[in-house]
Amino acid sequence: MSEIQENQTRSNTSTVWQIVGRLIASAVILAITAFFTPGFTIDNIWTLAIAAIVLTVVDYLVMKFTGLQASPFGKGFVGFALAAIILYITQFFVAGYSISWFSAIIGALIYGVVDYFIPGNQSL
Repeated sequence: MSEIQENQTRSNTSTVWQIVGRLIASAVILAITAFFTPGFTIDNIWTLAIAAIVLTVVDYLVMKFTGLQASPFGKGFVGFALAAIILYITQFFVAGYSISWFSAIIGALIYGVVDYFIPGNQSL
């Protein structure tokens, strides 16, 4: 195998592990957020996993098409509002995940604080 092919294979493997790491971190952050946010419920571990996938995909699509990052502390008020909207919208795609508008606002704040303290860079 040539050196270029080896580097490309390593790059693809690295990207897969970045995505897996981002999903795991997102699930942990989401679980902590749901635990501390009144009015925010996630029924079981499978709902949590699916919600983490949906949040990651929606965040990626928003970032890709608008250039805005849904990080409550990363981009100020716009990031905070975007994080709350994404937390709220996720309930329409995931059964067993429910959140009110008020809880989404509180959840975005908690999500941002927990995300700040989870080690590692989670960007793709």
